[in-house]
Amino acid sequence: MTWRDLTDPRVVADGVDPEAGLKEPVFENLDIPEALGPVTLVVDDHKIKRYAFTQDDHHPWHLHDSPFGGRIAHAGLLSNDLVQLFTTRYAASRTVGLHTEEQLWFDSPAFLGDEVTLSGTYVESYTRRGQDYVVMEAAATGPDGRSVLRHRGVEILRTRPGDVAGRGATGSSGSGRVSGTADPGLPTAVPGTPTVRPGAALPGLEVTITQEQASVFSRTGEYVRNVHSDLDVARAGGLRIPIVQGQQQCGLVTAMLTRFFGTALFGGGWLRVKFVAPVEVFEPLRVGGVVTEVTPAGDGGTTIAAEVWVRRADGRLSTVGWASATVPAA
Repeated sequence: MTWRDLTDPRVVADGVDPEAGLKEPVFENLDIPEALGPVTLVVDDHKIKRYAFTQDDHHPWHLHDSPFGGRIAHAGLLSNDLVQLFTTRYAASRTVGLHTEEQLWFDSPAFLGDEVTLSGTYVESYTRRGQDYVVMEAAATGPDGRSVLRHRGVEILRTRPGDVAGRGATGSSGSGRVSGTADPGLPTAVPGTPTVRPGAALPGLEVTITQEQASVFSRTGEYVRNVHSDLDVARAGGLRIPIVQGQQQCGLVTAMLTRFFGTALFGGGWLRVKFVAPVEVFEPLRVGGVVTEVTPAGDGGTTIAAEVWVRRADGRLSTVGWASATVPAA
């Protein structure tokens, strides 16, 4: 049967090392371009419920039924699988990297029971500020050949996370600077109503990622050890406690956007985020956003652009970004 993950952890019972023969994840071992995957996995009930647990996201579209006709995967369900595609070539448990930027295009929903094929490529590598970066482009394709999700990510391939996490400038990009604030004088934006206007806040979320959630998200079920799931590995990386994976924070943002954009997110939504400060497990988080632009679209629809963010309990932004989707006429 097709397994639900990048690797099938059951093989260890037969003495198989899933990471045997894979490359050491260091800059010198990169081949640019380098194919990653393909891997076929199944979006089964366990995978959906497991993701719902890790994100504390029990939206009824994923657990019961959706406007698309049947249960669908969370918008971000396959995003970490795409990020982790490099572990089809490189040893996952010897990776001590740092995800710095993520971009996602949501093309169509993945349905319960879909066998989805993931493939990617390392397309670029460079050195900046003494750190070695690699850029991956990847995609998830449905069983009928349709595009489900596309990804472009930037990662420091090997580093000491405690030395570099959070040293970058907050939110600077070609899309502008994310302020992390909305106009307190405006009502919260609700699509299809006049409340959707620049400056209006998106309905936010409050989430605390526990160690159990971070460990499961970061592949402890596949026996992968990393700075997100293992205390010893985290401390060896200069951290006092494991940190929440950037992609897990990205999933919190997609949960907020699902509730705001609705079905529009799954058929042409876009998200770009930068991870600018570390988040420790057990740290209370506030996920928020603000409408930045409202543009009429064809057939009476509206394209809504927004800034989005994740804020730590101490007030510092840990993730900043930009999102958009075209909402059809009511």
